[in-house]
Amino acid sequence: MSFRIPLPGCAVAVLAATLALTGCDDQEAGQAVQKLKSFFNAIKPDVLLLKGLTPGVTTEAQVRDQMGEPETVRGFNDGSKRLEYPRGPQGLTTYFVDIAADGTLAGITQVLTAANFAKVHIGMSEGEVRQLLGKPGQIAVFPLKPETVWSWKWLEGGVTPEAFFNVHFDRDGRVYTTSRSDILRGR
Repeated sequence: MSFRIPLPGCAVAVLAATLALTGCDDQEAGQAVQKLKSFFNAIKPDVLLLKGLTPGVTTEAQVRDQMGEPETVRGFNDGSKRLEYPRGPQGLTTYFVDIAADGTLAGITQVLTAANFAKVHIGMSEGEVRQLLGKPGQIAVFPLKPETVWSWKWLEGGVTPEAFFNVHFDRDGRVYTTSRSDILRGR
């Protein structure tokens, strides 16, 4: 007599990865486990990604263990850091995780918001926009115009819940305007 226990899809993936690791040496196994963790962090719902992270208590190492490696790390003169976690590609959130000089979590901010978009102004450099909004989900270059457009997908709400916020840069890499565009589905 035999019976089957149904497993959820991610459990099957973990089981398959575990079985695949049995033939690996320690270094290969460590790399495979890290890739698997990175994959799960990329698809982990935000509520689980941020669960249990406590300012003043959680260390940078614990943040990286839970959230994975950041897209960008910015160090500041006072010894603090900002870790950038865009949830994508084309995710609706980008988290800036601030680490205090003592190595503990200072705070987490979701930066793809109307309030942050309103801070983008004419004349800002590409670097200043990147420090404000994080890595864009799309970059389009229009050489004949000439302009470069950075776009972030975000949860706008309203009639069309998702939209793109676009920042248009001139040939000198300075903001000359911003715009929004709808996300067209099924066309």
